[in-house]
Amino acid sequence: MKETLRYLAGVAGPSGFGSSSTAEQVTEDCSSSLPSHLTAIVTVSPNSIFFFHMPNNSSKHGRTKRKGFKCMTYDVLYNRATSGIGGETARVLAKRGVRLVIPARDLNKGQEAKERIQKECPNAEIILLEIDLSSFASVKRFCYEFLSLELPLNLLINNAGKFNQNLEYSEDKIEMTFATNYLGHFLLTELLMEKMIETAEQTGIQGRIINVSSVLHSWVKRDEFHFKEMLNPKRYHGTRAYAQSKLANILHAKEIARKLKSKNAKVTINTVHPGIVKTDSLFFLASKLLKSVSQGASTACYVALSPSLVGANGNYFADCNESSCSALANSEYEAHKLWKQSRALLHKQMFRSSS
Repeated sequence: MKETLRYLAGVAGPSGFGSSSTAEQVTEDCSSSLPSHLTAIVTVSPNSIFFFHMPNNSSKHGRTKRKGFKCMTYDVLYNRATSGIGGETARVLAKRGVRLVIPARDLNKGQEAKERIQKECPNAEIILLEIDLSSFASVKRFCYEFLSLELPLNLLINNAGKFNQNLEYSEDKIEMTFATNYLGHFLLTELLMEKMIETAEQTGIQGRIINVSSVLHSWVKRDEFHFKEMLNPKRYHGTRAYAQSKLANILHAKEIARKLKSKNAKVTINTVHPGIVKTDSLFFLASKLLKSVSQGASTACYVALSPSLVGANGNYFADCNESSCSALANSEYEAHKLWKQSRALLHKQMFRSSS
């Protein structure tokens, strides 16, 4: 109850920020201390509209008192495009002088976002490259194109998120939500990791990776988290698939954080929960409880740029403060197992596509 009241009141936590803080506010003091010529990749969500189911019997910790994901009473309508959290994150980073690389599935939408940002920040350097995160071949092409530019890479913000009401499959024959939200970002991070480590060594500036997750990860029970079933579900439920992908984002960050630490790499990875964000196309009786897009982007921007978080690695943040995630999300065993399964799948798919 205390946490709920703090959220509603926007009370600041130890960082000095809280649920009502905006992306501009949390990065305002970073501008003077930021190194020059930082480069960031910010993935943005596909231009899709979806219904997101909310249960009517949630506990105060975000878990539900039900079995499975069937007890639903109302829907929240989202429009997650380049103007959403990813677009706002990109805008604020550009405003702070960061060079942006925006991977866009729809280059026309990406160009519109670029023009919006440059209208406010005429000197912003923004590079658009095409990507479909649900396609391993497309992710590989994007990384090849980016690396051929011979730019440094300081920040990687794995923000793109997709929700599918109905079961769909990627071109690699993997359930679309899991392919886009988790596996696409897993491969993107794998292929760009050496560039981030190299940039950090050459510049002395710590690289930062941010995985955007969701508090919904805590809805997933251990017996609902099976790799093969997530690739090809027998009984599909959109909310469950989304929550599973967001749990996978956290486990990915936990495992990569341990590997980076073992290498003494000057790169960190953390996970953020942006909150449930209100958009222009959202109709919901409890909209007063929801965040604006700028408030939703604040935690990712804070974790990306705050000088107070140098060295922070493998942590989970909400409302611009370190927070706690579920016991399953903290499992080293599950994190390592998921990493091994993901790498094995990607190597199998890459070998198949090259043969």
